[in-house]
Amino acid sequence: MAQRLLLRRFLASVISRKPSQGQWPPLTSRALPGGLTVTPNPARTIYTTRISLTTFNIQDGPDFQDRVVNSETPVVVDFHAQWCGPCKILGPRLEKMVAKQHGKVVMAKVDIDDHTDLAIEYEVSAVPTVLAMKNGDVVDKFVGIKDEDQLEAFLKKLIG
Repeated sequence: MAQRLLLRRFLASVISRKPSQGQWPPLTSRALPGGLTVTPNPARTIYTTRISLTTFNIQDGPDFQDRVVNSETPVVVDFHAQWCGPCKILGPRLEKMVAKQHGKVVMAKVDIDDHTDLAIEYEVSAVPTVLAMKNGDVVDKFVGIKDEDQLEAFLKKLIG
């Protein structure tokens, strides 16, 4: 039991390390209290990716104005709700597709229960509703779930 706790603490410390100059330091053997030694197995290396900064949550009206309407980068706006089942499926799928665009487009997430004024302003009558905005104007829109191919086509149309 104590060995599991020590191993868990060790793994947590290794995973939570900050990368140096964009790369993770190589894992080496490490001695743990109690005479245990942990040696990483190259066959079981864990690779991680950095958190994408292409997706953000809207905090309020002025934040929406600043980060979406005034954005020079095209923005995909995901109007969603916590209680919405389809939103829970579409959200991660859309985030993944936006991240694949490498900064050519960003994604704003708007919870309609927290920001009903924005939902009314942009005529959101059902969730999930996704808007494509360029230079502050809505250029495309869809309601409901889409598969990855449809999402890719939607993003390519927005990027141009």
